Amino acid sequence: MISLVNGIVRSISSDRTVVEVGGVGLSVSITTNTSTQLNIGAPVQLFTSLVVREDSLTLFGFLDEESRSAFETVQTVSGIGPKVALAILGAHTPQSLAAAIAQEDIKGIEKVPGIGRKGAQRLILELKGKITDFGGGDHKQIHQPVWREQLTSALISLGFTAKDSDGAINVVIAQYADNGIDAKNVDISELLKAALQSGRRS
Repeated sequence: MISLVNGIVRSISSDRTVVEVGGVGLSVSITTNTSTQLNIGAPVQLFTSLVVREDSLTLFGFLDEESRSAFETVQTVSGIGPKVALAILGAHTPQSLAAAIAQEDIKGIEKVPGIGRKGAQRLILELKGKITDFGGGDHKQIHQPVWREQLTSALISLGFTAKDSDGAINVVIAQYADNGIDAKNVDISELLKAALQSGRRS
């Protein structure tokens, strides 16, 4: 696994750079934001992630460890590969992505090329508990949306554990998402009813 590249920048394009390391030029896929911070002939350190496919080896590079961690984490979401993951990191910093996920900001994520509304909903659903992994050491704790906190409190008062209530809410969010509905726009009483039914089935 190649996890770090230190060398001299030999070429730059909007989505790729070539870094010379020990006389060998390594082609590294990067975001446009990263490309604007590189200079030909200047030294660079990139935190890298190697993606292995049957017919290719592709190296993706980032200027900080948090971005690489976010890149690898978003690929755990079903339907999101390295190209879309790189596009996400091109549109969001790890911190702004963490905030968008925590606040369930579908519009802020669906604007990323190649992800769409359902992809954004799926990303939020599957990464809800993982945002602290790449939120940054000094990043403030992000609270859940008010409607979700209210729903969680209601379920716990009815005998659910925190873990069970979170699971039931995630199921409800997914059900509404499948019908193209954002759960935050649904009346809290309807969400509670659906969460209770989900909890009984599980």
